[in-house]
Amino acid sequence: MAKNKGRVGAVDDRVQYFNPKTKEWVKADTKTGKFMDVKTTGGNFKGVKKQK
Repeated sequence: MAKNKGRVGAVDDRVQYFNPKTKEWVKADTKTGKFMDVKTTGGNFKGVKKQK
């Protein structure tokens, strides 16, 4: 049986932005432009491209 290697590389169709006002990372869908989630525990989202 093959081992589960999980996700390899960045997640497609998603980016993250840093909100300097709240000092939190926000994840967004690039296809719809809608915000998906806010990282409140510190740091950035793992495996999601950073956008300026």
